[in-house]
Amino acid sequence: MKTFAVVIALALASPALAQTPDIAASKSLWEGNNLFCKNCHGKTGEGAMGPDLAGRGLSASQFQQEVRKPWGVMPAFTTEQISDAEIAGLTAYFASLPKVAEPAAWRVPLAPEMPPGQQAYVSQGCAQCHGATFDMPRATFGGRNTDFATMKDLVYNHTTAMPKFEEQRPGSRLRMGNFNVLRLTEAQLKEIYDWAKNDLGFRPELRAELAPSAGTTYALNVTNNGEPGKGLTAQGVIIDVVVPAGATVTATTGDGYKGVHMDEKAKGNVAEWQVPRIAPKDAKAFTVTLSQAPANSADLKGTVRWAKPGPKSVPNNDVVNFAMRPPAR
Repeated sequence: MKTFAVVIALALASPALAQTPDIAASKSLWEGNNLFCKNCHGKTGEGAMGPDLAGRGLSASQFQQEVRKPWGVMPAFTTEQISDAEIAGLTAYFASLPKVAEPAAWRVPLAPEMPPGQQAYVSQGCAQCHGATFDMPRATFGGRNTDFATMKDLVYNHTTAMPKFEEQRPGSRLRMGNFNVLRLTEAQLKEIYDWAKNDLGFRPELRAELAPSAGTTYALNVTNNGEPGKGLTAQGVIIDVVVPAGATVTATTGDGYKGVHMDEKAKGNVAEWQVPRIAPKDAKAFTVTLSQAPANSADLKGTVRWAKPGPKSVPNNDVVNFAMRPPAR
């Protein structure tokens, strides 16, 4: 009865919402990678840093208002990012769920020992998607030597600024909304920028892709996507490919191969290459041939680490993780 009432309310609210929402499709949308709302609101809408949604009995108009013109620190999302019909579906999906007794923990909690810039970063919600140490944006910024004016534009006008800043994959959605300068102030944003650039330090913009080549040979390409003259050069680069259980390495190509050794973090053997430096727009190609294919393609994965530049105020845990990409269909 509760779900039926919500559906009727949706139909009356707007012609765009008149169709009966597909709750299963809405559940998939929420749990998938096109939206990152769950990072703040919980995997099943139970709440975390953001308020709970499950079983709240929100109307479609209330839900839509919160998405388009939110209160608090939540950014605003456009119809290109999430449509009115998708909002209607999510309203019905959450109406079908029981209300939770208490919210989940924050994905990245505040801690008293955090420096002020990181505290601002976490308290404004940024860390719930970008992680405790802002890894991906630090790499993107490091690839372009991004200044504060550009960061401001990306945060306050994300939906128009981001496509100009970085080429978007066809069919992909921008998953971050536009922050309100009255709620995330310019002073707070500058504190976050200074922490990321001066305390941690920007990262080289490294990317790694591992894909099948021929038989049991796999090709690994490591690229520095930074802009020449602006981007950071990675120095002392170590590239490890995990050797799946039951397999051995029979051949490799690529400069700097150091052999196979046991790695505690990987909890198994890794094939390792060491490269002195990878400058912006440099690309390094490697292959590894195994005695047999892995039982699970996800078992073929690895990491790229570098000695310099590294974080200035914390241990150097910067890493690029990669896993085998399935062959094109």
